[in-house]
This record gives sequence, C-alpha cells and structure tokens, in this order.
Amino acid sequence: MWFGTQLEIICQLIFAAFLGAIIGIEREFLKKAAGLRTYVMVCMGCALFTITSYIGWEKFVGTTSYDPSRIAAGILVGIGFIGAGTILKKENKIEGITTAAGLWVTSAIGIAVGLKLYTIAFFAALFTLFLLITLRPFEFWLNKKTKEPGKEERD
Repeated sequence: MWFGTQLEIICQLIFAAFLGAIIGIEREFLKKAAGLRTYVMVCMGCALFTITSYIGWEKFVGTTSYDPSRIAAGILVGIGFIGAGTILKKENKIEGITTAAGLWVTSAIGIAVGLKLYTIAFFAALFTLFLLITLRPFEFWLNKKTKEPGKEERD
C-alpha cells in the first residue's frame, strides 16, 4: 500500500486535524459561524477522502472503471455546500464569505495532507492563518476609506 501502515494514516489524520485547528482557532476567537471543530473536521475529512481515494486507486486501477480522482472534485462540491451555508445577508451586510473561503482552503490543506504533501500543507495552513490575522485590520481600514452610502459590507 502506497500510504504505508495504518499507523501512518492515523498520523496523517492527526496532522490534518492539527492544521485545521490552527485556522479554526482564529475563526473561533472571532465567533464566526464555522469555528474550531468545523475546521478540524473539514481538514481531517478531506485528508481521509484523499487517502481512501488513493488506496482505492491502487487497489482497483485497471480492474474496473473506478476513477478515484473524482473524489477530490466531489470534496470541492461538498465544501461549497458547507461554505454556502455560512454566507448570510443581513440588511445591507453580507457575512460569512471569509469563513466560506477559509473552509475551502482548509479542504485543500486536508487533500494535501492526504497526498503526503506535508510541507506544503503546513505552509498553506500557516499562510492562511497569517492572511486571516494580518489582512483583517487592513480590510477594515480600506472599507472605511472607500465606504459609500448603501455599499454592502463583507465578512
């Protein structure tokens, strides 16, 4: 099996959960619709889907028309559904777009862990957290500078 032992797979899932938690803690701190547990489960779930997809590929390639590469595409559809549920419009304000985008990138991090791209997954998680924290004040400042009457606000 390309992924090695079941212990290695368990370690992959733990690592994916850890990376999801890095991002989820920031969202939880800001009391967003999707917080720590959501981000952990999205990242770990995507890693698990990717791992099982690859194992399926190894096991069934050439024997059936099974195409495990479609699983990653299915992940994106499912995450889009979850993300859409976090976006709300309240009066003149749209909330949840950043949360939806965070879930989307966290799913990609989970896929990267599932493919054993640990360094890339770790960098992506840290960079995502960096962007969420550092761009927030700049975004608020920019919105104040460019705010026009009736303009919709974003999360």
